Amino acid sequence: MNFRSDFRSIYQHGFARVAACTGHAAIADPPANAEAVLRQGRQCAQDGVAVAVFPEMCLSGYSIEDLLLQDALLDEVEEALQAVVAGSAELLTVLVVGAPLRHRNRVYNCAVVVHRGRILGIAPKSYVPNYREFYERRQIASGDDERGGTIRVGGATVPFGTNLLFAAEDVPGLVLHAEICEDMWVPVPPSTEAALAGATVLVNLSGSPITVGRAEDRRLLCRSASARCLAAYVYSAAGLGESSTDLSWDGQTMIYEDGVLLAETDRFAQGDQYAVADIDLDLLRQARARMGTFDDNRRNHAARTNDFREVSFRLDPPKTDLGLRRRVERFPFVPADPSRLAQDCYEAYNIQVAALQQRLRAIGNPKIVIGVSGGLDSTHALIVAARAMDRAGRPRSDILAFTLPGFATGEHTKGNAHKLMRSLGVTAAELDITPTARLMLQEMGHPFSSGEPVYDVTFENVQAGLRTDYLFRLANQRGGIVLGTGDLSELALGWCTYGVGDQMSHYNVNSGVPKTLIQHLIRWVISSAQFEQETNDTLAAILDTEISPELVPGEELQSTESKIGPYALHDFTLYHVLRHGFRPSKIGFLAWHAWRDQESGAWPPGFPEAERTTYDLPEIWHWLDTFCRRFFGFAQFKRSAMPNGPKVLAGGALSPRGDWRAPSDSSADAWLRDMARWDVAGAGD
Repeated sequence: MNFRSDFRSIYQHGFARVAACTGHAAIADPPANAEAVLRQGRQCAQDGVAVAVFPEMCLSGYSIEDLLLQDALLDEVEEALQAVVAGSAELLTVLVVGAPLRHRNRVYNCAVVVHRGRILGIAPKSYVPNYREFYERRQIASGDDERGGTIRVGGATVPFGTNLLFAAEDVPGLVLHAEICEDMWVPVPPSTEAALAGATVLVNLSGSPITVGRAEDRRLLCRSASARCLAAYVYSAAGLGESSTDLSWDGQTMIYEDGVLLAETDRFAQGDQYAVADIDLDLLRQARARMGTFDDNRRNHAARTNDFREVSFRLDPPKTDLGLRRRVERFPFVPADPSRLAQDCYEAYNIQVAALQQRLRAIGNPKIVIGVSGGLDSTHALIVAARAMDRAGRPRSDILAFTLPGFATGEHTKGNAHKLMRSLGVTAAELDITPTARLMLQEMGHPFSSGEPVYDVTFENVQAGLRTDYLFRLANQRGGIVLGTGDLSELALGWCTYGVGDQMSHYNVNSGVPKTLIQHLIRWVISSAQFEQETNDTLAAILDTEISPELVPGEELQSTESKIGPYALHDFTLYHVLRHGFRPSKIGFLAWHAWRDQESGAWPPGFPEAERTTYDLPEIWHWLDTFCRRFFGFAQFKRSAMPNGPKVLAGGALSPRGDWRAPSDSSADAWLRDMARWDVAGAGD
């Protein structure tokens, strides 16, 4: 497969690389500090960084007190700033540098935005603290009312104010705003207004001496700002070298994106440090577009947000392969962090149980009728039903569980189904569908009834349909409702039999749970001792069984994933389609980074070693093509008629009454054309 060379460039897929830099400050030595900024700036440029942020007043040192009012120092600060400007002429990177600058009758604490040999604009600190250990107002003027002016620096007049946005003409969505230290700590930070006005990358140049507990406070504020503003937040604090007369410094740096920590550096480090991460500008834009209240909030504050000024620049980013400096989960529905996964499983399981319990209560507490195959989905639905009965104070015998063997049902899976039903104490029965299936195929004149080994979709769906038909009639007969077992991934791909088949039920507890999560939910049920040991042993055996519909006779096990594709890749695509609306080409780029190296990145706890595989770009492209054709061009009619069931994950759901509303007769062509833009050799055919 021959992809255009720039396919591997982050800047072709809506990312921008940013850095939060810190280092050893030289107190009252602007030339040394300017060289330190340029040293790190050159390194950032070599790494393809678009924006590099430095600490507050890094050209002079933050902790210099009344030296800020000395002309000799301020003269050298301006000279040092000009050295930075001149040194930036050949650099890719936008440098955001802290400096005290004279303006009118005062000195302002400023963030100076420098790019390719010029100052784009200067933002003063809005809120100057004068409490506890801070006495900045003695030397520094507040800039909160500076919104429309200019400042004269180094012989040039440049925009000056807190309402400046710096927008890259050639990197869509890269819009920068700078605030300084204390600005982040007030109830309505300048960055909040800037985000409403269009800023996507919010930077904070901080001095911020360290005291016990303050680092966690900073994390909380940065995370909160990035989440509330649907933005990236890049934070850089002063490090060693600042005065220790009464304080100490830790050089904390952080990069958050929509509430997620992407990168940070060690604190109290010696020498240069910088955190680097690739910000997903598409993700931020999509999040704002989906959350309509974000723009409603902008309209409510239009008097302030409408007067922001935009300064444009050209980044000319590289089109080469820079790698990807951010963590990409192989299983976006399944966090690799053990504590987070345990929490997610606890919540997911209890969401399902609570939803089913409420539905039963609301309709008069009927019995539950469920088909149990010995596979993952029906197993999980059954243990959800068992816990719902326990919590309602009802006997598990009110669960009427049936195993319904057909032409290709294996003894192993059927045996596991019986063991599970027995260990849970439900009312269990076996109903062999093969005689009825033979009769139906005979009445239809299907070749199988004449002894021909024809195992087409009709042959498969006769079995799938009969199972569901029996369950509905059994529910009529015995005062119950049919509990669905099909999962989110099958609904996405349309891998279910419509109508009288596994697509239909009275209520489906699994419809919001992707295939890749179900195995971890069952593992959590085992590890958290929700049931007795006999049940846990059977659950463990079921986890070791390959996914198969068991509809076609033969010695070789019928593998679902060999036909439909790896659920790992399909769930990866599904998450990014539902949550972020990404183009398939971008999803392919992310999947390539997530799946190309078995040793890179963390795997979810408990994930079997033998199943830790890799996928190359041709495989990813092939199954991405399959997903797009099925999800966008075929399967929606099945989802439009899906039964009720709870949304479980923030990653999304497919209910036509909730997260996903789409026409049943749409086309996949737009998504396939996006893939074709990058595929010169016709991959995916």
